[in-house]
Amino acid sequence: MTSLSTLASRGPSAHRLDPVLVGCLAATWLVWGSTYLAIKYALLSFPPFFQMGTRFLVAGALLMAWMRWRGRPLPNARQWLHAAVVGALMLGGGMGCTAYAEQTVSSGLVVAFIAVVPLMIAALNLIWGLLPTRWETAGIVVGLAGVLLLTQGAGFQASPAGLAAITMACAGWSLGSVLSQRSLPLAPGAMGFASEMLCGGALLMAMAWLSGESPEWPPQPLAVAAWGYLVVFGSLVAFNAYMVLLGRASAALASSYTFVTPVIAMLLGVFVAGEHVTGYEWLAAGIVLVGVVLMLRGKALAAAPPRRP
Repeated sequence: MTSLSTLASRGPSAHRLDPVLVGCLAATWLVWGSTYLAIKYALLSFPPFFQMGTRFLVAGALLMAWMRWRGRPLPNARQWLHAAVVGALMLGGGMGCTAYAEQTVSSGLVVAFIAVVPLMIAALNLIWGLLPTRWETAGIVVGLAGVLLLTQGAGFQASPAGLAAITMACAGWSLGSVLSQRSLPLAPGAMGFASEMLCGGALLMAMAWLSGESPEWPPQPLAVAAWGYLVVFGSLVAFNAYMVLLGRASAALASSYTFVTPVIAMLLGVFVAGEHVTGYEWLAAGIVLVGVVLMLRGKALAAAPPRRP
C-alpha cells in the first residue's frame, strides 16, 4: 500500500482522480460530515479549546510515534516553524473557533457557514496567479448557493460572538490550507501532519489555559466517546486525508467537503437526533450535490488528455 509520505511527496502534479484520491474524498466528506455533531456531544464535558487541544495533541503524538517507529526522521527547525504557523491557523483558529462557535450556534449552521471556505481559498490562490477552471467555478457558485438555501431553511438564530468565531475559523482554515500548499511546506508525509497537530494542539491548550477552561469530571460517557471519535477518525483519518488532497488535487476539489458536509449533517440530524427536514431543505441539499458534481466534472475534464485535431 502506498504510504502517506510517498503520496504527499508527489505534490500537486498528479492529474488523475485515482482510487487514493477517491478514498481521501470519502474520508473528508463522510467523517467530517459527522464530526460537527461529535464536537457538540464532546462539549457536554469538554470545553472547546481544551477539547480540541487534547484531541490534536493525542492524535499528533500517536502519529509521530508511529512514524518514528517506521524510521522516519523528525522535522527540521524550519519545518517545525512552518508547522507552528499552519497549525496555529488551521487548528488553533480553524478548529478551535469552530468548537467555540458550537457553544451557541447549531452544528447545522456551522456547517452551512463553512461553505465560504472554497471561495476564500480561491481568492487567496489568486495571489499566486491560480485560477479555477470554469467548471470548478460553476461548482463553487452552485454549491455555495445550495448551502445558503440550507441556512435560510433552518431559520437560524446565532449570537454575534458565535458568528464572529465561525468567520475566524473559516479564514484561519483557508489561509493555513493555502500556505501549507504554496509557501510553508511541512515535513514530508505523515510526519508533517503530526508536527502540525502537535503545534496546533499546544496552542489550543494555551488558549484553554488563558480562557480558564476546565473539563467536567468525571466526564459524561457520551462526551468521552465523541472525543475518541474525533481523535481517531476526525484527526488521524480525515485530517490526514485532507492534507493528502491538498498535495495531490486542486484546491477546489480538496475543499469540496464543505458542500457535502451539510448534507451529511442533515442526514445525521434526521436518523440520529430525530430532527425534521422539510422538502425545501432537501431541495437545497440537492443543489449542494449538483455543485459537487460540477467540481468533479471540472477535475475530470482537466485530467483528460487533449483530443487530436
